[in-house]
Amino acid sequence: MKTKKLLFLSLILLGFGFSAQAQRGARIGYIDMEYILENVPEYKEAKTQLDGKVQRWKKDIEKKTKEVEQMKLNLSNERVLLTQELIEEREEEIKILEDEILDYQQDRFGPNGDLMIQKRQLVQPIQDQVFNIVQEIAENKKYDFIFDKSADVVMLFAAERNDISDVVLRSINRAAKREEAQTKREQKEIERKEELSAEEEGAITEREKEIEERKSEREKMMEERRRQRDSIREARKTEIEARRQRILEERQARIDSIEQAREARRNERNNQENTPNDDGNTESGDEEN
Repeated sequence: MKTKKLLFLSLILLGFGFSAQAQRGARIGYIDMEYILENVPEYKEAKTQLDGKVQRWKKDIEKKTKEVEQMKLNLSNERVLLTQELIEEREEEIKILEDEILDYQQDRFGPNGDLMIQKRQLVQPIQDQVFNIVQEIAENKKYDFIFDKSADVVMLFAAERNDISDVVLRSINRAAKREEAQTKREQKEIERKEELSAEEEGAITEREKEIEERKSEREKMMEERRRQRDSIREARKTEIEARRQRILEERQARIDSIEQAREARRNERNNQENTPNDDGNTESGDEEN
């Protein structure tokens, strides 16, 4: 009973607290941790590698399970031929392998298995970074409450204007860019953007987006022109090659025709030379002395 009274009192005090916040205009924001993680390149790359490991682990379990099933089938087929001692040995061997499979599953996919450990190792640094950025944003922008939309907190409604996930994501990307910055000019450009307000940065981001879209459109147009130019060049090349082939064939046909005409004349001359004269001698025969 006492516990219920304390809980009821706490709820009343909390309600008054919210009421006071509402009277002075409380600022509430939220983030979507899943959205942030999906848009951090390092996380996506590491997650892809982890997914590859998971697939290999599953294949290992599947392979071991098939081996055990085959051993059970063999034992069932050969049971009438085996002694009781051999049957018990086989069953013991199967039991050992089944236990090994269970242990392997626990080691890989259990609550304290490799998958959970590596997931925590993968997510923890980014979560810590997000936490620090949220603290900074809350202090600078005077937020009273910031929730995580993807956590267990039930949000029946959330206006998009209160979503600061992109602000957090930009801060993470800036930190990465600061580490990658090679020249002082690049560092100054990053620092200049960091000094902008959210509205100014949003306007600049929108302009950069429009510029990027126009650039993309130009690249598409240039690619289409290159494709058309290459297509025309290929058609011309094919036409020239066909014309060249036709000229070669016509030339070869003339050469063959001339060669045939010459061959025909040689045959005609040979026939004339081998034709007998009135005296019975051929024209090609040697005159007698």
